[in-house]
Amino acid sequence: MLDLIHRIRHHAAHFRSRHARLSALAVMLLLGGFGALAVAVAPLSPDAAPPQPFVTEAVTVTPVGEQLEALATLDLELTRSDLTRPGDSIDSVLSRLGVADAEVASALRRDRAVRRAIDGHPQRLVHARARADGSLIELVVRYPAHAAALSKTHFSRLAVSRVDGRWTSRVDSRRFASEPRLGNGTILSTLAAAAAEAQLPAPVASQLKDIFASELRRGPVKGTTFQVVYEALSADGEPVAWNQGAGRVLAAELTSGGRTHQAIWFDGAGRGGAYLDAQGRSRSRETTTMLSPVEASRVTSGFANRMHPILRGLRAHRGVDYAAPTGTPVHSVADGVVEFAGRQTGYGNVVYIDHGNDRSTVYAHLSRIDVAAGQRVERGRLLGAVGATGWATGPHLHFELRISGEYQDPAGLNLAVERAVLDAPGRKQFSALADALQTKLDLAESMSGQRARFE
Repeated sequence: MLDLIHRIRHHAAHFRSRHARLSALAVMLLLGGFGALAVAVAPLSPDAAPPQPFVTEAVTVTPVGEQLEALATLDLELTRSDLTRPGDSIDSVLSRLGVADAEVASALRRDRAVRRAIDGHPQRLVHARARADGSLIELVVRYPAHAAALSKTHFSRLAVSRVDGRWTSRVDSRRFASEPRLGNGTILSTLAAAAAEAQLPAPVASQLKDIFASELRRGPVKGTTFQVVYEALSADGEPVAWNQGAGRVLAAELTSGGRTHQAIWFDGAGRGGAYLDAQGRSRSRETTTMLSPVEASRVTSGFANRMHPILRGLRAHRGVDYAAPTGTPVHSVADGVVEFAGRQTGYGNVVYIDHGNDRSTVYAHLSRIDVAAGQRVERGRLLGAVGATGWATGPHLHFELRISGEYQDPAGLNLAVERAVLDAPGRKQFSALADALQTKLDLAESMSGQRARFE
């Protein structure tokens, strides 16, 4: 048997040596047959991949020197953004933005609108487009709206560009883009501490305090919980730097002592809006007594005749003076509509609130005003801050109550404010809004102190 195998191998080797080309052809035909078989069988396999085509193409690489020369001919634009800082000037801002343009710097220093937007105002968004050589193409500054009534919904936008060979600036008011954010917390000491623990912006905590002023008047009960839906604001796609990017509280819920209190912002009538409960009723409906317009204050002059500190002589004092440090918040004592908000001789910065039923209140000598004429305000709403504007010898609030145009002593009087009533279309609109916000409040309650965002 072994001899037979050796003879076969010997004849095969002899055949290959004499017919090498024929042997190679046979091998190729055999492999081709297997290839054809593979092609025929491959489609039957569910995991087989289709054949991949390959394309080969010669690429000519441009020398580096020629590439650099081509780039040098392009008119490149560079964009940079920054926040203004305390003590900033136009020159320091331009320097940080990489703008090296003496002509534009001189023009901007002469522009009053630009100086008002930048000089000495921190946390303002500045965006510059410049060429590669540092020459300016456009400068944009975004900052809080000057009008208090627009501060929660709009921002001011200053744009500087060259028009007909001259640098010009234009200021307009634009509406924030906003998205709802959620938060919750448990009060162990103060509302402010609980809000900080829940990583809520400080303006949100301040609004919660105003919204639930009646419930928190005697101090929060330990273990009180809250949920909140508020606006996160952006200006032209940029996160807002001021007010920590927080806008208005849209809905809130406070649970204390087994009772849950709700507040939902509704502006269906377009009259400034107000916080209502889940049934669409004014949150102030059960309380007709006036709040104190200023906390942590003392009465220095009552409703009586007195020696006028500036005009001298005995004169009737037609209101009550509350002494408090400059900047102390001033709140509306009841629901109403802002009748006037501005400056008047003697009163300085002053706000008039019409509460209906021929009753109104006056808040004078304010250091700032946070509302505007025609705006609807709820009980406890922030109106401004204590100051010493007008005829005043020191920081205090002059508060007046008028009934049918007659001055009244505010001590012990109630306003019997009318409750907010929704008409049929308003109730339908509010119901849809309340359902949507209640879903978000329920989600906020389940978040265990985390924040969420809705895209």
